[in-house]
Amino acid sequence: MASEPFPGNATTDWSGGWLRAARRCESSHFGPRPAQTDVDLIVVHAISLPPGEYGGDQVEQFFAHRLDWLAHPYFEHLRGLRVSAHFFIRRDGALLQFVDADARAWHAGASSWRGREQCNDHSIGIELEGLEGDRFESAQYARLAHLCNSLRQRYPIAHVVGHEHIAPGRKHDPGAGFDWPLLQRLLGWPSECVAPGTSAGSG
Repeated sequence: MASEPFPGNATTDWSGGWLRAARRCESSHFGPRPAQTDVDLIVVHAISLPPGEYGGDQVEQFFAHRLDWLAHPYFEHLRGLRVSAHFFIRRDGALLQFVDADARAWHAGASSWRGREQCNDHSIGIELEGLEGDRFESAQYARLAHLCNSLRQRYPIAHVVGHEHIAPGRKHDPGAGFDWPLLQRLLGWPSECVAPGTSAGSG
C-alpha cells in the first residue's frame, strides 16, 4: 500500500504510466514487472553518447535500437546491447520518456538493493545526460527533483539511489560529480531515503 507522498512540487499529470510533461519516445526494450511488485526505488544513471558529447540524438537512438553503430568508433562497444531507461534528462532539463513507468525497463542489470535482487523489477530508471564522475547542471537537478516527487505520488517510492549503489564495483554512475545533498534539499525527503549516507547539511 502506498504511503502519502513527501511534500514537493509534484505533479500527477499521468496518462497511465506515461508522464504528460515528458516527450514520449517509445523503446521496445522493456517487459512486464513481476506480479504484485511494489515500485519503490528510483535509480539515477549518467549517460552521454559519444561520452562527454551533449545535445545530440544518439542516446535516444540507442534506447530505441536505432543507433548507427558506424557513426562513431565508441558505438561499436554498444553493438547488440538492448537497454533502456524510463526517463532521460538532458543538460537543459528537457525530459524524455522511453518506457511506461508501469513496465520494467532494462537499466539496472545485475543489481541488489537492501537484499532485493534484480532491481529492474521494482525500480524506475532515470538517465541524466552527463559523464560519469563529472558535474551536472542545475536544470537537471530541478527536473530530477520534480520528476522524483511526481513518481512518489504515483508509486510507493522509498529510496532514490545511484547505479553505483545497486551495482557496486560494476557500475560507478552517476559518480562523484553528482550532488546528492543538493537533491535531498530539493526533494525535502528524509536523509535515509536519498542514497546511502546523504545529508542535506553536507557536500
